[in-house]
Amino acid sequence: MGIPYETLADKNKRYLWHPFTQMKEYVADDPVIIESGQGRKLRDVNGNEYWDGVSSIWLNVHGHRVPELDRAIQEQLGKIAHSTLLGMANVPAILLAEQLVRISPPGLNKVFYSDSGAEAVEIAVKMAFQYWQHKGRPEKKMFVTMREAYHGDTIGAVSVGAIDLYHKAFSPLLFPAYRAPYPYEYRSPHGKRCAEACLEETEALLREKAHEIAALIVEPVVQGASGIIVMPDGYMRKIRELCDRYEVLLIADEVAVGFGRTGRMFACEHDGITPDLMAVAKGITGGYLPLAATLATDQVYEAFLGEYAEKKTFFHGHSYTGNQLGCAVALANLQLMQDTRLVEEVARKAERVAERLAKLYERKHVGDIRQKGLMVGIELVKDKATKEEFPWEERIGVRVCRRCRELGMLLRPLGNVIVFMPPLASTDEELDGMLDILEQAILDVTEGGIA
Repeated sequence: MGIPYETLADKNKRYLWHPFTQMKEYVADDPVIIESGQGRKLRDVNGNEYWDGVSSIWLNVHGHRVPELDRAIQEQLGKIAHSTLLGMANVPAILLAEQLVRISPPGLNKVFYSDSGAEAVEIAVKMAFQYWQHKGRPEKKMFVTMREAYHGDTIGAVSVGAIDLYHKAFSPLLFPAYRAPYPYEYRSPHGKRCAEACLEETEALLREKAHEIAALIVEPVVQGASGIIVMPDGYMRKIRELCDRYEVLLIADEVAVGFGRTGRMFACEHDGITPDLMAVAKGITGGYLPLAATLATDQVYEAFLGEYAEKKTFFHGHSYTGNQLGCAVALANLQLMQDTRLVEEVARKAERVAERLAKLYERKHVGDIRQKGLMVGIELVKDKATKEEFPWEERIGVRVCRRCRELGMLLRPLGNVIVFMPPLASTDEELDGMLDILEQAILDVTEGGIA
């Protein structure tokens, strides 16, 4: 006999502080409390089932209770759950590092583990900073980020973030960073020249400030938390070329876009480029356990080599760095992705999803639909002709996602943008079921008068 919903709801409101959640509103509502999951569905303590429409916040790959992943954790538990990576190694961490190097863009040959995407970014920022110190160029200590970028919530990651809603409150704690534009054609005053204008502005910044810039950090191909903004083809290649030209390291934040989400194993592959540092997390364990990694080129790694007395060591680490359980399930995840040809399947499914979404463009409040692989952002607008936004107070995204919940799917919006990001292994039939709910919810709220 389980604990009654009312008891759990009371304890939830009494003791938990939820992330990115206005708790005054939350405690006045009836919360969804998940008890179990199976395949692409979640089940709450009342027995209601929901499609996991945002992959448990962009990280689930195969679904829930996947036998191969469950078994990997169980087998590793029969050996050891964790031992430190500080000055010693463990079997799963070694084998996973080998596989990450094998599947990553060529040249990323060293793997540094951590526990979350924000930490992986924080590590990349610190590595880039210290790299130039070791190279005898201490003046190169600034960073370039993209406008509306999100790279996580640790202080360094927030410093290279640029979403005022999330970051402005902490500005006195942060180090300054330059901001370059991310190509957002739908709302760009440059229209079809958006990408060209953005590159011109980025190059002008690098031309003037490169002597003091350590690195440029970017979410390649898709900028996530800003509303699923998709780069045009070739844009990352141009960014790589600019960084090379002006001697600036390139950090690729692949936390959200990596591990097949965009239809390639890593988003950088769309333009065939290798960053100097790459942060990965989310899908690395199939959505099972917290694990992250920062991959570096030999050039970056070798700058930290020296005699003990030179103190070139990268003095950074976490208690659970290289955790055996996380690395073991990550290995099983990568094997399962290979066995099922999952990345190729994502590319195929993405075309099918695009066909289904095309008819939504006809609706009067759907301003833009942005998609790369199985990352979808649907921007809802008050006036399609003028692109006028719905006022924040109308909570249009929240209301659409609430309607999705009533119809049997859990989503989470980004303001007026409805994010659809299903588990990568979702079948065609499952995707159709989710899209039916998504379309119905948008029509019900924006045209059907549902509050």
